[in-house]
Amino acid sequence: MKKKVLGAVAAAAVATLALSACGSGGASSADSAKGEISYWLWDSNQLPAYQQCADDFHKTNPDITVKITQTGWDDYWGKITNGMASGTAPDVFTDHLSKYPDFIKTKQLVALDDAVSNDKVDLTQYNAGLADLWVGQDGKRYGLPKDWDTVGLFYNKKMAADAGLSPEQMAALTWNPQDGGSYEKAIAHLTVDKNGKRGDEPGFDKNNVAVYGLGLPGSDAENAGQTQWSFLSATTGWSATDKTPWGSHFNYDDKRVQDTIAWWASLAQKGYMPKLETTVGANAPDAFGAGKAAINANGDWMIGQYKGYKGIDLGIAPTPAGVDGKSASMFNGLADSIWAGTKKKDASIKWVEYLGSSACQDVVAAKAVVFPAIKSSTDKAAAAFKAKGIDVTAFTQHVKDKSTFLLPITDNAAKVAGIMKPAMDAVIAGKAPASSLSAANDQVNALFSK
Repeated sequence: MKKKVLGAVAAAAVATLALSACGSGGASSADSAKGEISYWLWDSNQLPAYQQCADDFHKTNPDITVKITQTGWDDYWGKITNGMASGTAPDVFTDHLSKYPDFIKTKQLVALDDAVSNDKVDLTQYNAGLADLWVGQDGKRYGLPKDWDTVGLFYNKKMAADAGLSPEQMAALTWNPQDGGSYEKAIAHLTVDKNGKRGDEPGFDKNNVAVYGLGLPGSDAENAGQTQWSFLSATTGWSATDKTPWGSHFNYDDKRVQDTIAWWASLAQKGYMPKLETTVGANAPDAFGAGKAAINANGDWMIGQYKGYKGIDLGIAPTPAGVDGKSASMFNGLADSIWAGTKKKDASIKWVEYLGSSACQDVVAAKAVVFPAIKSSTDKAAAAFKAKGIDVTAFTQHVKDKSTFLLPITDNAAKVAGIMKPAMDAVIAGKAPASSLSAANDQVNALFSK
């Protein structure tokens, strides 16, 4: 998973103790290239691949041992930020584009520029644009790319076939904010109430639904709609911020995004998608695996989980072609960063460089879980997925077609999320009109005028 936001309390704690944490790890020494370093990640599906990388790394660097800790997304960032405040954060950790601006501001990360230059790390080996994402507004580099992701539609092939929808039709869906296009028609037809009536048939009971056409994990406001609605709003010409990366003005007052959200919210009111209040504490992928939803929009890092559900013949379709006639996807890329408080700076740098090398990324590719950042490793991952019988074209085509747009990278990410999530939740829950996002947008932009 690559969502959710830093808690305000944890972020404040980091800010308070930033200087003391930073001061403890500023200088490296010969001894810091030895011993045990800690490495944290959140995705359990990727743990086996990175454990193998750690074992391989130790063989070529016998003086350095890497201890890996995997913590689920919901707890990961709180533990990271609290660890930074208390001086117990991991030496190296998987970082996220929505998080690292706050870490830069509080001086919690080691700049990698000297190491990249001295060790001649080839930044051109990565897929276009990924390396640039990890350069802060100060011009310094704070991460080496590890992977990338795009968004697609996971769907139940049997349910689609029973509804008369072929894989070719699922791959050619269209959308607009007025009537939802063939995307809404498919969602409606895939929705079935407890009496067997489909969503587009007379007598459909929207209050007693057995299978929703589209699953709902949440409003996804904390990620600018990364997996749920950004691929639609982008086709209208809308962008979340005035520029990417490092925007300083948000555009949720734009009618184009408000129309998109209004359409999306209407699916729940029509009974085609679960109501927001019913999703609290629930897991949308598991609901899909239990046959309670026909389509789930999600990122490619979820391929393994969706493929693993027993009894589900999984199909993967591209995001629907939108207002501009094209399919779109948010483009995100993780990296590995070094905590400024590390006592093992040199060893940590070696490990981060190894994580960013083909030696490790080819190992990750072979596991067919995510797409590594290195271009040649991406191709190997696609081949590994194919060998498992999984067609990942819906995800890779976005990169080939350059039909991607960036996840917003800004300062104040946690505060922005703290404002936008309740505002978006209210709209999706039917408690406020989409036009109410304008007031939330004013609050967000006020953060950047201080």
